[in-house]
Amino acid sequence: MTITSAEYIVSSARVEQCPEGQMPEFAFIGRSNVGKSSLINMLTGRSGLAKTSATPGKTILINHFLINGQWHIVDLPGYGYAKRGQQQREELRRMITGYILRREQMMNLFLLIDARHEPQRIDLEFITWLGENGIPFSIVFTKADKLSKSKLAANVRTYLSRLSEEWEELPPHFVTSSETKQGKEELLSYIEEIINS
Repeated sequence: MTITSAEYIVSSARVEQCPEGQMPEFAFIGRSNVGKSSLINMLTGRSGLAKTSATPGKTILINHFLINGQWHIVDLPGYGYAKRGQQQREELRRMITGYILRREQMMNLFLLIDARHEPQRIDLEFITWLGENGIPFSIVFTKADKLSKSKLAANVRTYLSRLSEEWEELPPHFVTSSETKQGKEELLSYIEEIINS
């Protein structure tokens, strides 16, 4: 798939405010500072589409981007940002779970994991919750360029091995780098496959 157009549409505080219609949606989520905005910009080829920031936790709304006039990329708020107050964390949790559980247009959730780190409890719990709720999702390892090939392969293996302790069948996974564009073709092909299925 080639992305020829990508435009920001709307930011919503609640799932009820998201765009009407039946266009397929592919949502991206991950812990704060996992490289979500950079990945969206890399996929679309538009460097300023999703706002990147040196400060984690900037995305606090559900952001819709229209791709090729036919489907949406949805940028969901990051989770687990410790500097938020309890009330704001709870509001974000409600916003995220509301979208994931109730948005019928969502075809797949891409869960971003920083390839440099060992499996984090917050991510593993989120993955378990997705499984319990039957949410279609894939894992996207980010920042692959920050590691040597052997270390990257070892980290991904460790993560999948940890998941296989609880999962009979592992979700699809992708290894990406916003810097080198690694994984771009695979991710876009996967999205295209789902749209056409």
